Amino acid sequence: MSNWRSTLARPPPENQMTPLPHGAMKWRKGLRAAFGVALCIAGFALAWATPYRETTAIVGAGGCRLVTDVIDRGNDDTRGYVVLFHGLAANKKIMAYLARGFANENLRVFVPDLPGHGRTPGPFSFERAEACAEAFVRELILRRAIDPQRTLLAGHSMGGAIALRVAARVAVAGVVAISPAPQRVAHGVPPDMLPYTNPPPLPPHTLAISAAFEPLGIRDSTRDLIAGDTAATGKYLFMPRATHVSVLFDSRVVRTAQEWAAETLNFPAEPSVPSSLPLVGSLAGLAGILLLAGPFVRETLGMQHRVTASAQAAESVPRDASAASPAIPLYRALLEMAAVSLLAVALLRFWNPLSFVRLYNGAYFASFGLIVGVALLLIHYKSLRALWPAQIKILLLAAIAGLVLHLLVTGWFDATLTESWLSWVRWARFPASFAAALAYLLAEEFLLGPVAARGKSARVLLALTLRLIAFIALVFGIFVLHSGAILVILLALYLGLFFLFQRLGMDLVHRLTGSAIAAAVFGAILLAGFCLVIFPVT
Repeated sequence: MSNWRSTLARPPPENQMTPLPHGAMKWRKGLRAAFGVALCIAGFALAWATPYRETTAIVGAGGCRLVTDVIDRGNDDTRGYVVLFHGLAANKKIMAYLARGFANENLRVFVPDLPGHGRTPGPFSFERAEACAEAFVRELILRRAIDPQRTLLAGHSMGGAIALRVAARVAVAGVVAISPAPQRVAHGVPPDMLPYTNPPPLPPHTLAISAAFEPLGIRDSTRDLIAGDTAATGKYLFMPRATHVSVLFDSRVVRTAQEWAAETLNFPAEPSVPSSLPLVGSLAGLAGILLLAGPFVRETLGMQHRVTASAQAAESVPRDASAASPAIPLYRALLEMAAVSLLAVALLRFWNPLSFVRLYNGAYFASFGLIVGVALLLIHYKSLRALWPAQIKILLLAAIAGLVLHLLVTGWFDATLTESWLSWVRWARFPASFAAALAYLLAEEFLLGPVAARGKSARVLLALTLRLIAFIALVFGIFVLHSGAILVILLALYLGLFFLFQRLGMDLVHRLTGSAIAAAVFGAILLAGFCLVIFPVT
């Protein structure tokens, strides 16, 4: 009777299909690897094919040392100049599409990394970013690198607000503000979310652009800029079907900015959008890396997996060490995550344990993960021993796999799309970020239960649901408890995409090693690295 009951309690196999012959499986793996490599090679070729002259310099101004890209067509027929400022958690490289659009009109474009972003060291604050940007423009004028009467200031998001503010104090020809950050309380934006609260008069010849899908009332605030008699020389444009980030790669935005530059600087308009092939190449190469990631992780952990499985079979030990603990009921996992997440944002209202990490919003995000993880681990402290693997070597291999994958992805993005290679200043913050991520992800493994307890899709769906609950608690902290962690909202889409791929990788590691903690180590390295890339250094 006991055998009959245990048979019914065992979940059905996830795949009832007849396994492929060894030769066919090997052929499929080889084809996948070849396709991944081909995508990387083609992507690199597309991403680096550019007709523009792009140089990098360090400009010292007002105590700031801003690493700056200078982009033009490589000829002496310069019609004017553009100083282009990036947004919060962005950098100069991600502004390349817009910069090349201006360069197509024979304008020389200066794109600095603001403090704490990209290659420019911190500390970052909104006030320092504005002060450094103004000092940068004045220094370029002093060095006669630009003629203010032939210069446009342009920017996106935070950079758009900075362009407006600097142009109000430094006489330039005009401004292009793309989705500028709001500067006054309106349209439901609370005061603690405003980067700047004392908006200056609108500079002459200002073009303001907003997208259809903007967070934090940015669309309505941008429209309000061009209103009344003070905006006689200004213009507002609305971009349908665009988001706050997609405007950076929108040909309509480039054409509009080119036409405005021609009108303001008084030369014939010849709109010519830059090629999108570099962006296509970057995404193609990323797809190639992701195709290679699965086989890479399997090869890295596969040999250890076979040795461990043989030893456990000889000792009659379950391959998944966490399988000795029953899966937590679904309703309890969801309730625990909701309760602990709300507790975390309430506690963070008074105490941020990782404030010493000094990442804008990143310290708050890491502290949230640490508090949630530790609280859930304390709730399930009796099950901790069940998660520890039989061999420390499994953890080392999982850590190596996670680190190599992080370096591959960030190295690729740094070479093709956006500055993501970590500086030593950011690596110094890695231990604390890793510890916080490890606590959260290990607790998440508790709530998910053994890999055999749920199907692959159900496990991923539950993990993403748990993180959605945590995200809702963070939003509650932003709008109700006024935590100020606005980057969580601005980066929500990218966090979601990252979480999906990270979770798939963690489940693969868990299945290969039979160790929940190895999966958590692998995922924590990826999550800590991701946070160190996107959060500015303060």
